[in-house]
Amino acid sequence: MTDYEHYEAVVVGCGPGGATAAKTLAEQGVETLVLERGTDAGAKNVSGGLLYGEQSAPYTFDDVFPGVRAEATERPVDDHYIHNIAGDTVKTFDLGKLHHHDTEWCDSVLRRTMDSWVAERVHEATRETGGGVLTDVHVNGLLREGGQIVGVTSEELDPIRADVIVAADGVNSELARDAGLMDWEEPEEWFQGVKAVVEMHPETINERFGLEEDEGDAHLFSGDLFDGVRGGGFLYTNESSLSIGTVFHLDSIADSGAEPHELLDSLLTHPLLEQWFDGEYHEREYSAKLVPDSKKVAHPSPHRGRLLLVGDAAGQMQAQGPVIKGMNHAVTAGGLAAEAIMEAKARGNPRSAGDLYEQKLYDEGVMAKLRPRRYRATHALSESDLVTGVGSRLLDSPVGTAGLKLFGGLLERAYNSPYLLGMIPDTRLTYVDVPTRIGEVLGTRVVDESEIDPPELDDRIGDLTYDVDDPHIELLDDSFEASGTAVTACPVSASGFGGGCYREETVTTNGTEEKKVSLDTQPCVECGTCAVVADTKWEHPGGGKGVEFEDG
Repeated sequence: MTDYEHYEAVVVGCGPGGATAAKTLAEQGVETLVLERGTDAGAKNVSGGLLYGEQSAPYTFDDVFPGVRAEATERPVDDHYIHNIAGDTVKTFDLGKLHHHDTEWCDSVLRRTMDSWVAERVHEATRETGGGVLTDVHVNGLLREGGQIVGVTSEELDPIRADVIVAADGVNSELARDAGLMDWEEPEEWFQGVKAVVEMHPETINERFGLEEDEGDAHLFSGDLFDGVRGGGFLYTNESSLSIGTVFHLDSIADSGAEPHELLDSLLTHPLLEQWFDGEYHEREYSAKLVPDSKKVAHPSPHRGRLLLVGDAAGQMQAQGPVIKGMNHAVTAGGLAAEAIMEAKARGNPRSAGDLYEQKLYDEGVMAKLRPRRYRATHALSESDLVTGVGSRLLDSPVGTAGLKLFGGLLERAYNSPYLLGMIPDTRLTYVDVPTRIGEVLGTRVVDESEIDPPELDDRIGDLTYDVDDPHIELLDDSFEASGTAVTACPVSASGFGGGCYREETVTTNGTEEKKVSLDTQPCVECGTCAVVADTKWEHPGGGKGVEFEDG
């Protein structure tokens, strides 16, 4: 057995889940090393993002990190709305009841600011136990001996042994994949999020949104402004910026050939947003990420041997209609993982930590939120072609129109029901047709016209910060049939655009023309989309390399 460096616990990734696990462990005297891929914690992280403190959760971020709300989040978000859009007519529902359900507090966040602040506290706590936080380290696999997981490997360091490993390395977790606990086989199991951070002065935000200094808004958008792609948009007020983005089912993006940057522009240029832009638009940052659909991929047993998965690495992202929660579940999972590790250590059996962690996820109700039984019990029927077809015809009929007019108030109540949203089907009917008809029948016309001109894709890519390394993605099959979907689905690529990651080419061989795909990883934003829709070998760039987000 090689005498590698050894720690009681190694945590991979210093986002909310990894940070919570590491600090909780260190405060109990567990020797904990944190390995972070970015130049700084948060440099690789992207979220919408709203961070919730749930009343029912055993861990909230402000409990683990006192002062985080005052020092590192953006604004408390008090009001929540959804806008049902049909052309230039809009019907807005107040989602206040849903937003405040089980909510102790909710803040908008920018990940670079928050995660780097948190990482300083994690480093202070972990170095007291003989560990610490190391940045610029790309953990790329699991160390095994005799077929058993005993540690981690990385590009920059010698292998490290550990009694237990917490994988908090995000939605593209290489540790989860190495352990056989995650794959990228099915596009319908993922969402893709694309976001713009838009500069706006705090006083301007307060004036245009009708807010006080310590108040914030969340707005969601659905209907026909996204060309029938299943999903919607969001806008969150930050301290001196707006986070505006779109989140769509990846299979819908792939099947339709829609281009993510254009879907984002459809939201940005809708007349409804002019009331807030007033002709002024300065885009600070463009970003993207994959989002796991927890109903389908939240792992029911997120551990193997000494390895425990938390957060996106375990598929723990709750996206059920207007319910969008991820970071809070990562915090809870990180705390529960730390609890399990300490209990297993106290029993003298560190290998039992995984089973204890799994039990805690169920006992604390986390899995019931992530994988609601009512969705699993109803989706086969509610997502069938028969039901969606009948529903669509009824919606467009005079009976459906009369029903919308008569029961409009009940619709708003339905949007505010966590129980009903826990079984919302993933169909065009619910994400596109219903909100469009609500807008048509109940909406009022928006009189403003958009006066903004979003940046072109090449400008968005050019404004990002990169430290280019060797190519980290290998295109295994360059035929258009196997990998052509990436040309449109990749958020930094587009049909006919020569400056992105994926490009369509026509190759002539012996007088026969054939469409091929080429790849340039230099402008990659590391979202992982192409790993699902193209035939690739995908891994992260080396530590500190690749894209670096200033906001996230």
